[in-house]
Amino acid sequence: MMGISCNFVTILCCYKPFTPSSSSTNFTFPSFSSSTITNGGTCKLTWDNIVRNSESKAALEEDSSSCLQTYFHKVQLCNRSSDKKSEFLPFVVEGNLVGFIHNRFVEHLRRYSDVFVFLKDENSSGDYVTLHSLLKTVEERTDAVGYVVKYLGEEHIPGIRNELYPVKSSYHTPAFFLLERAAAPYFGIKAYAIHVNGYVELNEQQHVWIGKRSLMKSTFPGMLDNLVAGGLPHGIDCRENVVKECKEEAGIPRSISIKARPVGAISYMDIDGYKYHRDVLFCYDLKLPENFVPYNEDGEVESFKLIHIKQVEEIVRKTQFFKPTCAIVIIDFLIRHGYITPESFGYLDLIRSLRIGDCS
Repeated sequence: MMGISCNFVTILCCYKPFTPSSSSTNFTFPSFSSSTITNGGTCKLTWDNIVRNSESKAALEEDSSSCLQTYFHKVQLCNRSSDKKSEFLPFVVEGNLVGFIHNRFVEHLRRYSDVFVFLKDENSSGDYVTLHSLLKTVEERTDAVGYVVKYLGEEHIPGIRNELYPVKSSYHTPAFFLLERAAAPYFGIKAYAIHVNGYVELNEQQHVWIGKRSLMKSTFPGMLDNLVAGGLPHGIDCRENVVKECKEEAGIPRSISIKARPVGAISYMDIDGYKYHRDVLFCYDLKLPENFVPYNEDGEVESFKLIHIKQVEEIVRKTQFFKPTCAIVIIDFLIRHGYITPESFGYLDLIRSLRIGDCS
């Protein structure tokens, strides 16, 4: 990710829908010292220096549950620039808010007047973007918007994956159309993903399997990741996506992956230039056999390592080695498994901060 300013920041705890009468609840993060993490540059980590950063006796003996400040820092890395929401126009389909588009990115869309229409909301006197009224079906809208994305190309929407995400107002509502995955943040649509925490019990102590992303990845190359994670494309449910991603990313057979336990969801809102991420991550815990060793099949993971949970805590707290969204998935794991306790000042605020986005 780009560098961020780590001052005292305010982020919405409940997302404000596109209705003039809606309300929101403010949540304020504690302040912390500045830090920078880079998205796009190569992160040349080795397991030796990763583990070395987590093994100091002082770090392991420290009561990490009483030091939540650094966890809030990790949450903020996924929830930047809420003050720039006013730079985005609502994207509305059939009267439903489905996304947000930056007012400068909108200029790329104006030339496609047979696809996008720009209107003024009579209640709020604000402009919004919608689709042409002649585009009535899911297929028509998918083809028309797909045509625009194709012609905007890598210059304006880098990293085209030829994978379609459903565009909807909430998880269980029907899709209005399907959109190229790489374009999702440029249209500010809600995106969903699954993240699997793979762990092993050794001598009654938890150890977690951590992946190191391939250096060829277009985002966060070489950084640390959860055992398995993947976006939720159109036409597959969460359970089957867990099974598919477990096989592709970690070589986990269906007989094991089908036992992954759904344990909730976390959400975030992040603005990065023209991109507006409104993501919901469905979290799963998977207890693995002691003798199972994951191996990657799709080339997206360089290697895996089994690490004691206390060391994983310290890596999350003391470094920027994890991809930011994976760090907050681990924070959620630490809370649910009792490594972060109610005795810690800010405990409830931390839990609430993991669902700042529109978790619907």
